[in-house]
Amino acid sequence: MTTTTETYGVDPTPTPLALLLLGREADPNSERGVECPGDLPAASDPDLVARARAAKDALGDRVFILGHHYQRDEVIEFADVTGDSFKLAKDAAARPEAEYIVFCGVHFMAESADILTSDAQRVVLPDLAAGCSMADMATAEQVAECWDVLTDAGIADVTVPVSYMNSSADIKAFTGRHGGTICTSSNAKRALDWAFEQGQKVLFLPDQHLGRNTAVLEMGISLDECVLYNPHKPNGGLTAEQLRDAKMILWRGHCSVHGRFTRESVDEVRERIPGVTVLVHPECRHDVVTAADMVGSTEYIIKALDAAEPGSKWAIGTELNLVRRLAKAHPDKEIVFLDRTVCFCSTMNRIDLPHLVWALESLVEGRVPNVITVDPETEKYAKAALDRMLALP
Repeated sequence: MTTTTETYGVDPTPTPLALLLLGREADPNSERGVECPGDLPAASDPDLVARARAAKDALGDRVFILGHHYQRDEVIEFADVTGDSFKLAKDAAARPEAEYIVFCGVHFMAESADILTSDAQRVVLPDLAAGCSMADMATAEQVAECWDVLTDAGIADVTVPVSYMNSSADIKAFTGRHGGTICTSSNAKRALDWAFEQGQKVLFLPDQHLGRNTAVLEMGISLDECVLYNPHKPNGGLTAEQLRDAKMILWRGHCSVHGRFTRESVDEVRERIPGVTVLVHPECRHDVVTAADMVGSTEYIIKALDAAEPGSKWAIGTELNLVRRLAKAHPDKEIVFLDRTVCFCSTMNRIDLPHLVWALESLVEGRVPNVITVDPETEKYAKAALDRMLALP
């Protein structure tokens, strides 16, 4: 039987998307990240609230629920603590009596919790599909190949890897194995200061924007001394000379939400709201950060709004769930999302009330679902990198 393209309606011509996925084309709008539906999902069935409360009460101190700042309100309602990824992992480690850690976040966060908690505790992720597009932009195989490229260029022995907390356990382990450290958006400068005391160059994984913004705006490194390593191109798309001349080797990764904000977003909100203060996360693009009035981590953003004067106006460049929660918490201030095209973290929002209820009720019934386990070898080196971060001055 002869199969034709007419039979199945298949166009054999490679599409721009296909070429992009193959690493053969660049998408000028790729920073837009995931498609955004334009609003937050509807609230879940209110009957689930009673079920979640009953299951949590039945488990008592055996369960400890962590809620990341970007989670939906319906999930945050049942969190014992809220915070950013590393704070939550540390909070879990500080509760050794909790048999089950239910992490309402994304996969790499649950991995960090497993690394930092005891072997007797089990970390549960209510939906295994809750990943992180940024963390997925750097695989162990790609990073190993990058290190080979640096070795061939003669610079691996003077390069120190620094990996953002928003990375997989495999990438954290690579970092630990090669003498590097982990950083958060709050301590990135301290991590880079330490790294440059150890070597001459830094390989920064996987968020190019946090690395670039910290190096240029806080450390005085020039943009010319920052190069972008693209894992989809031979040798990262860089020559050996470019690598040898660089101080910061930035991985080509980004946050799909923070990467949506543009300089035009900043200009538009200033025109629309006179006197507005623009406050953005350092995962935003360099031109957005330089155009903003203030830049800081999620915790920094929360504290800044807590301390803000009544009547002040704010445009916030970070995840929509958090911005809306802050606006609700501060009715005396005008708080808006930076971009008119609103966007939430679609992977974080996979952890909804139905998934949380299912996880809790499973635990009540004696079944432990979706356990996140990091193998001992990976855990050993990932923890070494985390310990170096904890030892930073």
